[in-house]
Amino acid sequence: MNLNDALAALNAEADAERAAGSAAYHKAERVYLGVPNPVINTLTQGWRQALDVPERVALADALWQTDIHEARIAAAKVLTQARMRPDEDAWQLIQSWVPQFDAWAIADHACSAGARRLQADPARIAQVEPWTGSDHLWTKRAALVITLPWTKQNFPSEQDLEIRDRVLGWAADYVHDPRWFIQKAVAWWLRDLSKHDPDRTRAFLADHGDAMKAFARREAAKYL
Repeated sequence: MNLNDALAALNAEADAERAAGSAAYHKAERVYLGVPNPVINTLTQGWRQALDVPERVALADALWQTDIHEARIAAAKVLTQARMRPDEDAWQLIQSWVPQFDAWAIADHACSAGARRLQADPARIAQVEPWTGSDHLWTKRAALVITLPWTKQNFPSEQDLEIRDRVLGWAADYVHDPRWFIQKAVAWWLRDLSKHDPDRTRAFLADHGDAMKAFARREAAKYL
């Protein structure tokens, strides 16, 4: 499987009408093929099975560089798996994508891939922390999206709780950023956390909720 084969497979599933709708919705200027996510899932699953880790990283890099919407999503999906050895090259590649984020869908798929690499080596959280001070909206948002797995554990370890509190510290700074996508990211993190750790969520809202936008407070407290 090489880049030409991958692009041919994606183009074979292209839908011009869907592509036009996707371009209007995402608003980022790039080529859209109109390939639905379930189809990309099926294709990339086969590619992962056929390639070793270095080949997957190389394909993901090549797909990303095309700047085609579906190819960038496919690049992320090629690297979205729990077990990957070695995985440092994959982690470095995903990090290199972050400053290029310009719309939520590609960013979220890439963060999903990155979250697996964070879970594989939680010490990498130190490499994510500088994103929280970025002037780039999507980099700043990515710090919360990529750490979402730490909202979901029912039986977190001490290390997990330390990371959970660390990210909540980032979120406490984020509440003063009025941008919609930042407020939404804080609300998303808290909403997911509330299902597994309602006490921390309530404490955060008690301390910082007044600084949040009203819609973000409502969403954060949705399941409390």
